[in-house]
Amino acid sequence: MNSGNPQLTVDGGVATITLHRPAQANRLTAEDLEVLSGLIAQCNAMPEVLVLQLRGTGKYFCSGYDIASIGGGRKVNFEEVVDSMEHARAITIAVLQGGVYGGATDLALSCDFRVGAAGIDMFMPAARLGLHYYRSGLERYVTRLGLDNAKLLFLTAQKIDAATMKQMGYLTHLVDPAQLDAEVAGLAAACASMAPLPLLAMKRHLNRIARGTLDAAELQADIRRAYESADLREGQAAWAEKRPARFTGK
Repeated sequence: MNSGNPQLTVDGGVATITLHRPAQANRLTAEDLEVLSGLIAQCNAMPEVLVLQLRGTGKYFCSGYDIASIGGGRKVNFEEVVDSMEHARAITIAVLQGGVYGGATDLALSCDFRVGAAGIDMFMPAARLGLHYYRSGLERYVTRLGLDNAKLLFLTAQKIDAATMKQMGYLTHLVDPAQLDAEVAGLAAACASMAPLPLLAMKRHLNRIARGTLDAAELQADIRRAYESADLREGQAAWAEKRPARFTGK
Protein backbone atom coordinates (compact mmCIF):
# COMPACT_ATOMS: atom_id res chain seq x y z
CA MET A 1 0.00 0.00 0.00
CA ASN A 2 1.29 3.44 -0.91
CA SER A 3 2.23 5.54 2.13
CA GLY A 4 -0.09 8.26 0.82
CA ASN A 5 -3.14 6.02 0.95
CA PRO A 6 -5.83 6.50 3.62
CA GLN A 7 -4.92 4.99 6.98
CA LEU A 8 -7.02 3.49 9.75
CA THR A 9 -6.51 3.76 13.51
CA VAL A 10 -8.79 2.42 16.24
CA ASP A 11 -9.01 3.69 19.81
CA GLY A 12 -11.61 1.78 21.82
CA GLY A 13 -15.00 2.34 20.25
CA VAL A 14 -13.79 5.10 17.90
CA ALA A 15 -12.09 4.41 14.57
CA THR A 16 -10.48 7.08 12.37
CA ILE A 17 -9.73 7.00 8.66
CA THR A 18 -7.22 9.70 7.72
CA LEU A 19 -6.51 10.94 4.19
CA HIS A 20 -2.76 11.29 3.65
CA ARG A 21 -1.98 13.33 0.53
CA PRO A 22 -1.62 16.88 1.93
CA ALA A 23 0.67 18.04 -0.89
CA GLN A 24 -2.16 17.25 -3.36
CA ALA A 25 -4.96 18.60 -1.13
CA ASN A 26 -5.76 14.96 -0.21
CA ARG A 27 -6.90 14.25 -3.75
CA LEU A 28 -8.13 10.65 -4.07
CA THR A 29 -6.61 8.23 -6.56
CA ALA A 30 -8.05 4.99 -7.92
CA GLU A 31 -5.89 3.10 -5.43
CA ASP A 32 -7.19 5.27 -2.60
CA LEU A 33 -10.77 4.30 -3.49
CA GLU A 34 -9.91 0.62 -3.13
CA VAL A 35 -8.19 1.27 0.19
CA LEU A 36 -11.08 3.38 1.50
CA SER A 37 -13.57 0.69 0.55
CA GLY A 38 -11.53 -1.92 2.39
CA LEU A 39 -11.11 0.23 5.50
CA ILE A 40 -14.84 0.92 5.74
CA ALA A 41 -15.54 -2.80 5.41
CA GLN A 42 -12.91 -3.48 8.08
CA CYS A 43 -14.66 -1.09 10.48
CA ASN A 44 -18.03 -2.68 9.69
CA ALA A 45 -16.61 -6.01 10.86
CA MET A 46 -15.54 -4.59 14.25
CA PRO A 47 -18.53 -4.80 16.63
CA GLU A 48 -16.69 -2.69 19.21
CA VAL A 49 -16.45 0.28 16.83
CA LEU A 50 -19.46 2.58 17.28
CA VAL A 51 -18.00 5.76 15.76
CA LEU A 52 -15.99 6.22 12.56
CA GLN A 53 -14.26 9.55 11.94
CA LEU A 54 -13.06 10.70 8.51
CA ARG A 55 -10.22 13.23 8.59
CA GLY A 56 -7.83 14.99 6.24
CA THR A 57 -4.26 16.12 6.79
CA GLY A 58 -2.81 19.52 6.03
CA LYS A 59 -4.56 22.61 4.72
CA TYR A 60 -7.48 20.87 2.96
CA PHE A 61 -9.93 18.15 3.95
CA CYS A 62 -10.08 16.70 0.44
CA SER A 63 -10.24 17.93 -3.16
CA GLY A 64 -12.19 14.93 -4.42
CA TYR A 65 -11.24 12.40 -7.05
CA ASP A 66 -8.27 12.94 -9.35
CA ILE A 67 -9.77 14.78 -12.34
CA ALA A 68 -7.26 13.26 -14.75
CA SER A 69 -8.47 9.77 -13.81
CA ILE A 70 -12.18 10.38 -14.45
CA GLY A 71 -13.41 7.89 -17.04
CA GLY A 72 -10.54 5.48 -16.53
CA GLY A 73 -11.08 1.86 -15.61
CA ARG A 74 -10.92 1.03 -11.90
CA LYS A 75 -12.00 -1.79 -9.62
CA VAL A 76 -14.00 0.45 -7.26
CA ASN A 77 -15.84 3.55 -8.46
CA PHE A 78 -16.31 6.75 -6.48
CA GLU A 79 -20.07 6.36 -6.08
CA GLU A 80 -19.64 2.93 -4.50
CA VAL A 81 -17.17 4.26 -1.93
CA VAL A 82 -19.34 7.20 -0.96
CA ASP A 83 -22.42 4.98 -0.70
CA SER A 84 -20.48 2.55 1.50
CA MET A 85 -19.66 5.44 3.83
CA GLU A 86 -23.34 6.40 4.06
CA HIS A 87 -24.23 2.77 4.81
CA ALA A 88 -21.36 2.24 7.27
CA ARG A 89 -22.43 0.40 10.40
CA ALA A 90 -20.95 2.96 12.81
CA ILE A 91 -21.96 6.56 13.37
CA THR A 92 -19.78 8.59 11.00
CA ILE A 93 -18.24 12.04 11.55
CA ALA A 94 -16.49 14.05 8.83
CA VAL A 95 -13.91 16.33 10.45
CA LEU A 96 -13.52 19.30 8.12
CA GLN A 97 -10.40 21.26 9.04
CA GLY A 98 -10.02 22.68 5.54
CA GLY A 99 -11.60 23.12 2.12
CA VAL A 100 -13.97 20.48 0.73
CA TYR A 101 -14.09 20.28 -3.04
CA GLY A 102 -15.60 18.18 -5.82
CA GLY A 103 -16.50 14.62 -4.93
CA ALA A 104 -15.22 15.19 -1.40
CA THR A 105 -18.32 17.30 -0.76
CA ASP A 106 -20.43 14.19 -1.29
CA LEU A 107 -18.05 11.97 0.69
CA ALA A 108 -18.42 14.28 3.69
CA LEU A 109 -22.16 14.64 3.08
CA SER A 110 -22.54 10.86 3.30
CA CYS A 111 -21.38 11.02 6.93
CA ASP A 112 -23.90 11.36 9.76
CA PHE A 113 -22.24 14.51 11.13
CA ARG A 114 -19.99 17.13 9.53
CA VAL A 115 -18.00 19.23 11.97
CA GLY A 116 -16.33 22.19 10.27
CA ALA A 117 -13.80 24.81 11.30
CA ALA A 118 -14.53 28.48 10.66
CA GLY A 119 -12.69 29.64 7.54
CA ILE A 120 -13.25 26.54 5.38
CA ASP A 121 -15.14 26.58 2.09
CA MET A 122 -16.60 24.18 -0.46
CA PHE A 123 -17.68 23.95 -4.08
CA MET A 124 -18.98 21.34 -6.53
CA PRO A 125 -17.49 21.97 -10.02
CA ALA A 126 -19.08 19.01 -11.86
CA ALA A 127 -20.91 21.12 -14.49
CA ARG A 128 -17.83 23.30 -14.99
CA LEU A 129 -15.87 20.15 -15.84
CA GLY A 130 -18.53 18.73 -18.14
CA LEU A 131 -19.32 15.96 -15.65
CA HIS A 132 -22.85 14.72 -14.90
CA TYR A 133 -22.98 13.58 -11.29
CA TYR A 134 -24.13 10.09 -10.28
CA ARG A 135 -27.61 9.30 -8.99
CA SER A 136 -26.93 8.59 -5.31
CA GLY A 137 -24.92 11.80 -4.97
CA LEU A 138 -27.72 13.89 -6.47
CA GLU A 139 -30.19 12.20 -4.14
CA ARG A 140 -27.94 12.79 -1.13
CA TYR A 141 -27.70 16.49 -1.88
CA VAL A 142 -31.46 16.84 -2.33
CA THR A 143 -32.47 14.77 0.72
CA ARG A 144 -29.92 16.33 3.06
CA LEU A 145 -29.70 19.91 1.81
CA GLY A 146 -32.98 20.48 -0.04
CA LEU A 147 -33.63 21.00 -3.74
CA ASP A 148 -32.82 24.72 -3.87
CA ASN A 149 -29.44 24.30 -2.17
CA ALA A 150 -28.61 21.28 -4.35
CA LYS A 151 -29.35 23.35 -7.46
CA LEU A 152 -27.25 26.25 -6.20
CA LEU A 153 -24.23 24.03 -5.63
CA PHE A 154 -24.50 21.82 -8.71
CA LEU A 155 -25.77 24.28 -11.31
CA THR A 156 -23.58 27.30 -10.49
CA ALA A 157 -20.38 25.66 -9.13
CA GLN A 158 -20.43 28.52 -6.64
CA LYS A 159 -17.88 28.44 -3.84
CA ILE A 160 -19.53 28.98 -0.46
CA ASP A 161 -18.04 29.83 2.92
CA ALA A 162 -18.34 28.05 6.24
CA ALA A 163 -21.19 30.21 7.53
CA THR A 164 -23.26 29.43 4.43
CA MET A 165 -22.37 25.75 4.73
CA LYS A 166 -23.83 25.78 8.23
CA GLN A 167 -26.87 27.82 7.22
CA MET A 168 -27.85 25.43 4.42
CA GLY A 169 -27.35 22.40 6.66
CA TYR A 170 -24.17 21.07 5.08
CA LEU A 171 -22.31 21.49 8.37
CA THR A 172 -23.97 20.05 11.45
CA HIS A 173 -21.44 21.87 13.66
CA LEU A 174 -19.33 24.99 13.02
CA VAL A 175 -16.59 25.88 15.50
CA ASP A 176 -13.39 27.89 15.80
CA PRO A 177 -10.40 25.97 14.40
CA ALA A 178 -8.86 25.74 17.87
CA GLN A 179 -11.99 23.98 19.16
CA LEU A 180 -12.39 21.51 16.29
CA ASP A 181 -10.74 18.50 17.90
CA ALA A 182 -12.49 19.04 21.23
CA GLU A 183 -15.87 19.35 19.52
CA VAL A 184 -15.31 16.15 17.55
CA ALA A 185 -14.04 14.29 20.61
CA GLY A 186 -17.14 15.30 22.58
CA LEU A 187 -19.48 14.28 19.77
CA ALA A 188 -17.71 10.94 19.30
CA ALA A 189 -17.75 10.23 23.04
CA ALA A 190 -21.46 11.06 23.26
CA CYS A 191 -22.34 8.69 20.42
CA ALA A 192 -20.04 5.94 21.71
CA SER A 193 -21.73 6.10 25.13
CA MET A 194 -25.16 5.18 23.75
CA ALA A 195 -26.74 1.75 23.73
CA PRO A 196 -25.42 0.10 20.54
CA LEU A 197 -28.61 -1.67 19.47
CA PRO A 198 -30.87 1.39 19.11
CA LEU A 199 -27.98 3.71 18.20
CA LEU A 200 -26.93 1.79 15.10
CA ALA A 201 -30.40 0.65 14.11
CA MET A 202 -31.92 4.13 14.32
CA LYS A 203 -29.11 5.53 12.15
CA ARG A 204 -29.91 2.94 9.50
CA HIS A 205 -33.67 3.52 9.60
CA LEU A 206 -33.38 7.33 9.63
CA ASN A 207 -31.28 7.17 6.46
CA ARG A 208 -33.81 4.88 4.84
CA ILE A 209 -36.70 7.15 5.80
CA ALA A 210 -34.88 10.08 4.16
CA ARG A 211 -34.54 8.11 0.93
CA GLY A 212 -38.04 6.61 1.04
CA THR A 213 -36.70 3.06 1.39
CA LEU A 214 -37.82 2.17 4.93
CA ASP A 215 -38.31 -1.55 5.59
CA ALA A 216 -41.20 -1.50 8.08
CA ALA A 217 -40.75 -5.12 9.11
CA GLU A 218 -37.05 -4.65 9.81
CA LEU A 219 -37.82 -1.48 11.76
CA GLN A 220 -40.32 -3.31 13.96
CA ALA A 221 -37.85 -6.15 14.50
CA ASP A 222 -35.18 -3.71 15.67
CA ILE A 223 -37.64 -1.93 17.95
CA ARG A 224 -38.56 -5.28 19.53
CA ARG A 225 -34.93 -6.32 19.82
CA ALA A 226 -34.04 -3.15 21.74
CA TYR A 227 -37.16 -3.43 23.90
CA GLU A 228 -36.20 -6.96 24.96
CA SER A 229 -32.50 -6.17 25.46
CA ALA A 230 -30.49 -6.29 28.65
CA ASP A 231 -29.21 -2.85 27.69
CA LEU A 232 -32.69 -1.36 28.13
CA ARG A 233 -32.85 -2.79 31.66
CA GLU A 234 -29.38 -1.37 32.31
CA GLY A 235 -30.39 2.02 30.92
CA GLN A 236 -33.45 2.11 33.18
CA ALA A 237 -31.36 1.19 36.22
CA ALA A 238 -28.66 3.74 35.42
CA TRP A 239 -31.28 6.48 34.96
CA ALA A 240 -32.88 5.67 38.32
CA GLU A 241 -29.51 5.48 40.08
CA LYS A 242 -28.19 8.64 38.38
CA ARG A 243 -25.06 6.95 37.06
CA PRO A 244 -23.55 6.30 33.61
CA ALA A 245 -24.98 3.24 31.93
CA ARG A 246 -22.71 0.26 31.17
CA PHE A 247 -24.04 -1.06 27.87
CA THR A 248 -22.94 -4.36 26.36
CA GLY A 249 -24.83 -4.37 23.08
CA LYS A 250 -27.04 -7.24 24.23
